Amino acid sequence: MRLGIHYANFSGPDWDTRLTDRLTETARVADQGGVDLFTVMDHYFQMEDLGGPPEPMLEGYTTLGYLAALTERLRLGLLVTGTTYRHPGLLAKIVTTLDVLSRGRAVLGIGAAWYDREHAGLGVPFPSTSERFERLEETLRICHQMWSDEDGPFEGRHYRLAETVCVPPPVQQPHPPVLIGGGGERKTLRLVAQYADACNLFPVGVEGVRHKLDVLRRHCDDVGRDYDEIEKTMIGGAPGGPDPVDDTDAFLADMEGYVELGIGLVTIVPSAADPVGWTTALCERVVPRLSGV
Repeated sequence: MRLGIHYANFSGPDWDTRLTDRLTETARVADQGGVDLFTVMDHYFQMEDLGGPPEPMLEGYTTLGYLAALTERLRLGLLVTGTTYRHPGLLAKIVTTLDVLSRGRAVLGIGAAWYDREHAGLGVPFPSTSERFERLEETLRICHQMWSDEDGPFEGRHYRLAETVCVPPPVQQPHPPVLIGGGGERKTLRLVAQYADACNLFPVGVEGVRHKLDVLRRHCDDVGRDYDEIEKTMIGGAPGGPDPVDDTDAFLADMEGYVELGIGLVTIVPSAADPVGWTTALCERVVPRLSGV
């Protein structure tokens, strides 16, 4: 199993003067310490369970572009882009630019979006759930077309593009990996089967994850997709489970059950108080042992 860092909290002590340095050093430690993936959130406002809009939040793709220049090995992505936040043609261009400038390390993490407060706060349209999923599917289709040899028009219900030109193309071929976040059984996992290279599930326990993967397998069978082609990832450990740094043995024991299900990467949120020290300890104590789980 491989490890990802999800840098979800920019607060921390003295964040108004130390935010940039703390983020920079955490990414550098992760890059040199064997972490596979580094992600940040795609939000305008901080989520309410982490303090809400009064707390700091950086724009996601600007942050990833900054990190691309500081790192050499880490894959970089948002966990996950909301489909409502950017026009899909522009999104494909942004991810392509990240892939080119990072020399082939970009990941397109994407989902249907959910945080209505930040949309209302900054005047961004927030359609119904059903429309957001329609837009998500069209966005996936547009990105795939932008990353193909087809540079002609796209005609959808919500988006119409006259030319799907994307020059230079991504470094990764045929395109950067597409990861869809969420475990919705009727729509989200169907879209994974149809369009994605990876899924990202919530830590709903071993049996809960087993069920989600069984649903994904059925969707793959329905659309003629090879289930084994899809990378299975998960954010966080078991609900209420051990911290990987404070109780590494217990954390690794928990991960064994997910590895048996095919989960190949787990993404962990570092301590907000000291993400550099926490990530240093993670790389020293957990990464070498997790790779053998």
